[in-house]
Amino acid sequence: MQLNTNNPNSYHYETTHLLIEILGGIRLNHLDRLRVTISIQKQETHLKLRHNLDLYNDTQVEKLVRKIAERLEIGTSIVRRTIQDLINELETYRLSQLAALEADKITVKTLTKAEEKEALKLLTSKNLLEKTNELIGKSGVIGEVTNRLLMYLIFTSRKANNPLHCMSLGSSGAGKTHLQSKVSELIPEEDKVEITVLSENAFYYFNRTELKNQLVLIEDLDGAGNALYAIRELQSKHKITKTVVHKDTRGNTKTIHLTVEGPVCIAGCTTQESIYEDNSNRSFLLYIDESEEQDERIMQYQRRASAGKITLDQELQAKEMLKNVQRMLSSVAIRNPYAENLCLPSAVFKPRRTNAHYLQFIEAVTFYHQHQREKNYDEETGEEYIETTIEDIKEANKLLQEVLLRKSDTITGACRNYFEKLKTYLKEHQQTTFTNKQISILLRIPLSTVKRYHLQLINTQRIQLREKDKTGRHLYEITNYEEYQQLKKTIATVLDEAILQL
Repeated sequence: MQLNTNNPNSYHYETTHLLIEILGGIRLNHLDRLRVTISIQKQETHLKLRHNLDLYNDTQVEKLVRKIAERLEIGTSIVRRTIQDLINELETYRLSQLAALEADKITVKTLTKAEEKEALKLLTSKNLLEKTNELIGKSGVIGEVTNRLLMYLIFTSRKANNPLHCMSLGSSGAGKTHLQSKVSELIPEEDKVEITVLSENAFYYFNRTELKNQLVLIEDLDGAGNALYAIRELQSKHKITKTVVHKDTRGNTKTIHLTVEGPVCIAGCTTQESIYEDNSNRSFLLYIDESEEQDERIMQYQRRASAGKITLDQELQAKEMLKNVQRMLSSVAIRNPYAENLCLPSAVFKPRRTNAHYLQFIEAVTFYHQHQREKNYDEETGEEYIETTIEDIKEANKLLQEVLLRKSDTITGACRNYFEKLKTYLKEHQQTTFTNKQISILLRIPLSTVKRYHLQLINTQRIQLREKDKTGRHLYEITNYEEYQQLKKTIATVLDEAILQL
């Protein structure tokens, strides 16, 4: 009789004389043992025997055979043959399940000569970043021109010794997860781990090198609160270790260390920037475009897709092309001969960490251009490396202006987006004062949110209470309409001057 495994919690094996049930199934790991909880019943009777044993332990099996024969009044030769047949069936099933699991594992794609040639053609072309960004757009990423290229380069840095990390920020429904998932589709499957829900100890149970040089995508950081410490350690130290107590097969207790090694590139999405401050200052903060223009671009794309006017084959080709480009990049050391002459604007918060991110991003741009750089060798160590060019620094400065601007701002990104929207409205309507309720209605923002933003703006002296109107409501006014433009100009000037000095 063939083993019936339709119910994963209860396998059935039936012969002419016996009805056998394996309760709880079997484990697929530990191939050196076959522990089961077995229920054996004689056909056409209610006599039943239950036992827990290792079917690879001959002594335990022989005792079971004699017990069944005695209890169910059946010959030992029949029972022994039945048990042996059952073991064979369980072994065959376990090996087939392991083979199926192995088949499900992601295989590393080997590029054809034609694919290699096409990828190298792009990697050696002029205006590489511009052409890459065009391909990202063709792959189905709508708008977010700067964010999408930044994210792609950050994801590319997973192959470096010191990868970058990013956090996508925006209000609910703004497209944070969509942007991350669409850009991650441009990274080879074998190089990424996608996580929807993350428990506190999840990271510690990966194999030691399973995450090494991988892109780890966390769909929602709001659901990973207990794992944030492990994430920070992976980002900073590139290794995490947890000590746990374990019992061996003999019941002896011993202490073991669970170690998972990096480096890894970690990306996640959240609506709550301030809650994850310790994690956010280790990452590039990418604020989602929530403008009406971006809304219109996305809705227009949705309409065209619904009308069948989007060429899906073209999107697929662009995705495969960028995946192949990633596969053509190999780990190489980067040296920046201009690093000592670079500086950040004084307005930037946490300058030490931001400076490290700035230099790492320049290295990421150089890394992406590796097929356009001459390979050098260290005379003392023989290490192979490529050097950063002034063009790499220019490209990095251009992409990082918004990031550095946000890192120099004394208000949160969500509050900044609101404040700029408020300025635009007041200028267009030639209005100087406003109330909480008025702005809440006109900009269609919940009153509680408006009050929270206004409190932050008052504390940073960007708005002030002017007077009360006739009904006793507070009237506010903006203290300086140009403060953000002035900050932007300061940052651009510092970066430009550094390039001129080079």
